[in-house]
Amino acid sequence: MERKQITKTVLVALFAALVAAGAFIKIPFVPVPMTLQTLFALLAAACLPPSMAVYSIVIYIFLGAIGLPILTAGGGLAAVLGPTGGYLFGMIPGVLAGSALMKVLGSRIRLASLLSAIVTTVFIYLVGLPWLAWQMELSFLSVLTAGLVPFIPGDILKIVVVFFIAPVIQPRVKELLEKE
Repeated sequence: MERKQITKTVLVALFAALVAAGAFIKIPFVPVPMTLQTLFALLAAACLPPSMAVYSIVIYIFLGAIGLPILTAGGGLAAVLGPTGGYLFGMIPGVLAGSALMKVLGSRIRLASLLSAIVTTVFIYLVGLPWLAWQMELSFLSVLTAGLVPFIPGDILKIVVVFFIAPVIQPRVKELLEKE
């Protein structure tokens, strides 16, 4: 395997591992715990090219689906398809959109990091909230109360962290990917 491909594989695995580690850093809420999974998904979107960002999330979900206890709800299909599964699946279009935005706004890295984190977060909720409502049979107001409102302060903090950290990490990742 050539060096560039090894670098890509290592970076995808690293971000998948970071998202997995983020699942264990949590504040228990019902029915959705607050975790650092999304922080690392936001960083994947801001630091990796679109395909690599998506692969890191897909690999994370796949490993959880086959039973590795790396998801907030444990492991296995029941954990992936349970009430919080929509947030997991929302990370896929989220990191794709966030990373594509980074690519388009490349030279304006601070603004791109901020917008990427916001867009990624919005996509996670666009998939996660309807899924939670369906799984738990919640009304629109109930799902907002249970699955969105308590997380807004934490999401704002995560977006701020990405705003400051991504401009430091992303150029290093880009440099690694451009090396022969």
